[in-house]
Amino acid sequence: MYGPWGRPDMALWLFTRAILAGRPIDVFNGGAMQRDLTYIDDIVDGVVAAVDRPARPDPTWSGDAPRPDRSSAPYRVYNLGNRTPVPLMTLIETLQAALGRRAALRMLPMQPGDVVATWADTDAAEADLGYHPTTPVAEGVERFVAWYRAYHAEDPA
Repeated sequence: MYGPWGRPDMALWLFTRAILAGRPIDVFNGGAMQRDLTYIDDIVDGVVAAVDRPARPDPTWSGDAPRPDRSSAPYRVYNLGNRTPVPLMTLIETLQAALGRRAALRMLPMQPGDVVATWADTDAAEADLGYHPTTPVAEGVERFVAWYRAYHAEDPA
């Protein structure tokens, strides 16, 4: 049910479905948005790296002076992502090229509670796991479109 780069409610999925069905896509904040796009293979690489390097307790940790990035318990939390925000309009242009179709854009104001830009802070994953995503956005979008079309061969919308 889910493909590379997200759940059915993620922008790339929604945009692809709408463009192929000839429906407009909602573009919030006039398109002046940025998101960190990470291809699923890069996330899997980070998860495998974390599994291959189990966390160990930090013997210097103290309840008298706790640090949020260390613990006496053997666990670690890593943020996996591409660490580089991509302009929304760049994503839309890349998707249009991969689909071979133009999108009808419904330009809308900023949604309440939304933020203009998001991206992953992968410093800990890079330092501890050697995590470095390698899939360029254009390549990931092309792979997603190929997967989407194959998955929805009988019902593209």
